[in-house]
Amino acid sequence: GRASVRARLSPSPRCHAIAGGMHRLFVALRPPETIRDALIDTMEGVEGARWQSDEQLHLTLRFVGEVDAAQANDLVSALEAVTAPPFTLHLRGLGTFEHKGRASALWAKVEESEPLAILHRRVERACRAAGLAPETRKFVPHVTIARLNASTGPIGGWLATHGRLALPDWRVDGFELFESRLGRFGSDYAPVARFALRD
Repeated sequence: GRASVRARLSPSPRCHAIAGGMHRLFVALRPPETIRDALIDTMEGVEGARWQSDEQLHLTLRFVGEVDAAQANDLVSALEAVTAPPFTLHLRGLGTFEHKGRASALWAKVEESEPLAILHRRVERACRAAGLAPETRKFVPHVTIARLNASTGPIGGWLATHGRLALPDWRVDGFELFESRLGRFGSDYAPVARFALRD
């Protein structure tokens, strides 16, 4: 879990040394507690939905996938060079992803944000500098609330109840590199390194 990830980090404040083996990574923004609490308050009313835990709530900037320790450390170095000023995001409304004609996820929409788009492009550039293949999928900023499958009940009532979701301002002052590990109750996301945004 989280303690073992922290134990792998170098004590040096400048450099995070990630130990051997393969690591499933992604770059994301972590919502503040006020936003997470408001999202958790919506998590009821859909039978069979796999609601996200507090620890799982995030906005993905770049999915990295499986990399070895050397490339993971190259990625940390590249991300440390990313510069962007802090900015504010707004979560407004809900969306769904579909798979084979069936809803597969419920998520909170992020209002269009030029500072977020700039940060996303700079993170993408850092990933390529670290030797990762370019990301070809369109960037759709969102925070996943629930994952759904064939046994999930109707979602229309939940969408009607929460569709006008409007959350407090989300001040973004940094982004994080996370490691995803499969646990007993789904994926466990552990922070590996944090990168501050500065004016």
